[in-house]
Amino acid sequence: MTAWLNGTLAVLQKDLLLELRSRYALNTLGVFVLSTLLLVMLAAGQAAPSARLHAGLLWIVILFAGALGLGRSFVAEQEGGTAFLLRLHARPSVVYAGKLCFGILLMLTINAATSLAFIVLLGLEVAAPGLFAVSLVLGTLGLVGATTLLSAIIARTRRSGPLLPMLLFPLLVPLLLSAVRATEYSLAAPPFTGGPWANSLESLVAMTSYAGVVITASVLLFDYVWND
Repeated sequence: MTAWLNGTLAVLQKDLLLELRSRYALNTLGVFVLSTLLLVMLAAGQAAPSARLHAGLLWIVILFAGALGLGRSFVAEQEGGTAFLLRLHARPSVVYAGKLCFGILLMLTINAATSLAFIVLLGLEVAAPGLFAVSLVLGTLGLVGATTLLSAIIARTRRSGPLLPMLLFPLLVPLLLSAVRATEYSLAAPPFTGGPWANSLESLVAMTSYAGVVITASVLLFDYVWND
């Protein structure tokens, strides 16, 4: 167990150091998110969209940011020639766990900054901050869990760029529906009965189940994806 944890931390540390040196994902995602949020703000104008629309727009930005930033997780290994070394020196489960942890840290950072900028630029008031944060975390776990495995699958293809969104978006529909609904209740003023947490319970359970199933399935399948 200690060797497995050390291997996972080594893969995570390697990806963090490479990202801190190149800042490819952070710079790319930063420009994309900022441009998208400014476009959303200009399109909204003086109108007052509903909480559901705000929640939908936020998760659209997060979804495309995830597809853009996490898509190169394994592609960079193939292009740099380090995938072969990882196969020699690390177990598949170690590689997946390290990549998963890196993706979660990256997307939590990006999503937190995106949500803060979204709230400030559009002048939103969060009625239930705790629910908003939980929805963001659960949605991020499901997004990264699904994207990490698909990134490993498409890394060996010649045209890996457009493949990830095509495979990812249909897979994420159940997660996005639940995430948008929970985020909607966290943003909306409470004219509804039962409170935002009670109304979002079903969505939160669905998001938790989705993340658990996707990550568990990825762990079981990654050995075949990585070595075959």
